[in-house]
Amino acid sequence: MIQSFELLSTISNDAFREIFQSMTEGIIIVNKEGNILVANRVAEAMFGYESNELSGKLLDFLLPVRYRGRHLQQRNDFSSNPIPRRMGIGRDLSALRKNGTEFPVEISLNYSNASGNFIAMAFITDITIRKNAEEALRQSEEQLILYASELEKKVEARTSDLNNSIKTLEHEIIERKKAEEEVRKSLEKERELNDLKSKFVSIASHEFRTPLSTILSSISLVDQYRQRGDIEKIDKHTQRVRSSVNHLTAILNDFLSLGKLEEGKVEVNKESILLIEFLSDVAEEMKVHLKSGQQIIIDCSAQNGTVQTDSRILRNILINLLSNATKYSGTNKKIRMTCRDSGPSIYIDIQDEGIGIPEGERKHLFDRFFRASNAGNVQGTGLGLNIVKRYVELLNGSINYSTEYQKGSTFTVAIPNHP
Repeated sequence: MIQSFELLSTISNDAFREIFQSMTEGIIIVNKEGNILVANRVAEAMFGYESNELSGKLLDFLLPVRYRGRHLQQRNDFSSNPIPRRMGIGRDLSALRKNGTEFPVEISLNYSNASGNFIAMAFITDITIRKNAEEALRQSEEQLILYASELEKKVEARTSDLNNSIKTLEHEIIERKKAEEEVRKSLEKERELNDLKSKFVSIASHEFRTPLSTILSSISLVDQYRQRGDIEKIDKHTQRVRSSVNHLTAILNDFLSLGKLEEGKVEVNKESILLIEFLSDVAEEMKVHLKSGQQIIIDCSAQNGTVQTDSRILRNILINLLSNATKYSGTNKKIRMTCRDSGPSIYIDIQDEGIGIPEGERKHLFDRFFRASNAGNVQGTGLGLNIVKRYVELLNGSINYSTEYQKGSTFTVAIPNHP
């Protein structure tokens, strides 16, 4: 025993003792024979002993009697094969106070060989509060389960009564809902029709009045300039007439296209299209509508690819998107038309450097007669994108967009490429 205390004195110093005594969990150090060399203040208080009262005692005195029989073998096993570990994994451990009362603990073991002498260190935590809380929780859960079972029985009885009452009302409610739904749909259709009529009258009156006024004034001026022989000004006003007629034609085409789509009269006739040639033809067709300095740049990664689709519908889609890109972009701006082949689908992007779409208005982008607040005096009916979306859906495709206010927009059309 004296040798053990000398060993402890040898390996101890002031810093060690300060740390040892300030630990918040109980620590007991024993020698190979199971004699306690030293215990810190927390361990002494935990077991109800005075200062240094545990030193020299056999560790078995801190164990309930029922554990002592097998503890010697467990201690020998740990001495012969010391591995840091927790004791009692999967089961509860109890310790014995000086007054004979037991309390639940958690114990972790470690070891050291100081100057060739084996010592074991037990780190002990009193888990009485936790165990009491767990027991209280277990009892609460049992009470809650019992209460829930009783409540469930009451709910089942009440539910059965309610089901019997509800069944007698279901048919009446269903019939009433059907009638209300029919009335709601009828009112919605009537409201939608009135809104469309109002928008149509407003847009048509404005969009037709402007080009017709231009045509009328230009013809009057042509007569005057013809008498003067001013060919240059005659050509200028002739071009204005031609532009106005084209605008009127575009408006009528929009209304006719929308009418056919609404009535389901547009049929899809698929054919094999060489994509790069098709896009080049569309770009060539749009040249006459470009503003001064505008260019359509084609970049198609599917150079030799074909797409199985309706060329007439796809042409209408691209013409509408390119027309918007032209109208809402300034002079000397580039319009990019790119395509790529992903296998099951062909993607075509129309990118402009125009005015973009205000963020708060984008949710209405594909609505009929919608025109953004920043469209200004740019001519249009607000039907183009609605028609494009319907055409894309006819081809079982999809359309998406990205836009930045005052910087431009990109519309992406995805068309399935099935034989």
